[in-house]
Amino acid sequence: MTIRLPDAGGRLRIHEPRTDPLAALPTDGLLLSRTVFAAAHVVADPYADVSPGGPAAVDWDATLAFRRHLWSHGLGVAEAMDTAQRGMGLDWAGAAELIRRSAAEARAAGGRIACGVGTDQLTGPATLPEVRAAYEEQLALVEESGAQPVLMASRALARAATGPEDYLDVYGHLLRQAAGPVILHWLGPMFDPALAGYWGSGDLDAATEVFLKVIADRPDKVDGVKVSLLDAGREVALRRRLPDGVRCYTGDDFNYAELIAGDESGFSHALLGVFDPLAPLAARAVRVLDSGDTKGFRELLDPTVELARHLFQPPTRFYKTGVVLLAWLAGHQDHFAMVGGLQSARSLPHLARAYELADGLGLFPDPLRAEARMKTLLALYGVSS
Repeated sequence: MTIRLPDAGGRLRIHEPRTDPLAALPTDGLLLSRTVFAAAHVVADPYADVSPGGPAAVDWDATLAFRRHLWSHGLGVAEAMDTAQRGMGLDWAGAAELIRRSAAEARAAGGRIACGVGTDQLTGPATLPEVRAAYEEQLALVEESGAQPVLMASRALARAATGPEDYLDVYGHLLRQAAGPVILHWLGPMFDPALAGYWGSGDLDAATEVFLKVIADRPDKVDGVKVSLLDAGREVALRRRLPDGVRCYTGDDFNYAELIAGDESGFSHALLGVFDPLAPLAARAVRVLDSGDTKGFRELLDPTVELARHLFQPPTRFYKTGVVLLAWLAGHQDHFAMVGGLQSARSLPHLARAYELADGLGLFPDPLRAEARMKTLLALYGVSS
């Protein structure tokens, strides 16, 4: 069997899908040498009568089933993060429900979960006290659910802050309020342009100093930091300056293999959106690393980087479209629909290349189903098989 795929130039070319299914991978026990979270997407309800800009309609059964899939491979779930379309189709009310349901599911499944704490209930200009109050409301909900909080970067804080001291004040207040150690999340403007100049400066060196001061002031309240700047050298330099006991969770979906493998001075743990589609392979690779086989780890994970770089190509914030496409092709959901209609955010050639790369990695448990679904999508665009 073959399939005709459009390339970036609009030409159709022949691809011969692989026929062997994804090999059965071990799913017993937790990963040992690294703490690994996959930031998980949400599954839309395709039958809901929703209006543009209205509240998201979520298929809760399929959404929670996907989290059980991630836990079954030993991964933690990073919930209600940007991969779940926070601020891009999923509002705070929807995120709050997602946190409650997923945290309850984590308790039932014995899975690890961390949940995003932000300020997205603020829909317009806000004062710094209003930003603090919004963060506190979300922090309380996440802690009450039993999940670990991830203090996410805030668009409202980026608008309201006048300099580094405002960030130090807000984050210092939150860390004092937190019941236990949190994960601090630095999301770069390539993921969200509204976060440009976060930590009070457009100069990343200056911003790094403010970020490190937030941590140094209360290291007992910081489990780790998630860095999503797509700059491996900067992450390594930051990692080496963290206080003892504070982990670095890479959020670099371009350079994760080398950062997780580490060097003579240390390594990064992981909290990655790309591990949503890569979960089985990522877990297998870390289990190899658990045995001390860094070379084997790289041999498994390095080939996935081309797919990751494709999914996260600019404009990077639309990577979720490719993630959901691959979840549909892999059989984790019955449709290719997204909250907010975001399935339309990437071109057909982009989606076709994502399918081709994932197929080459053997990511599909049922290659024939993936091929048939891709042909259905192509037919909608007028591509005959």
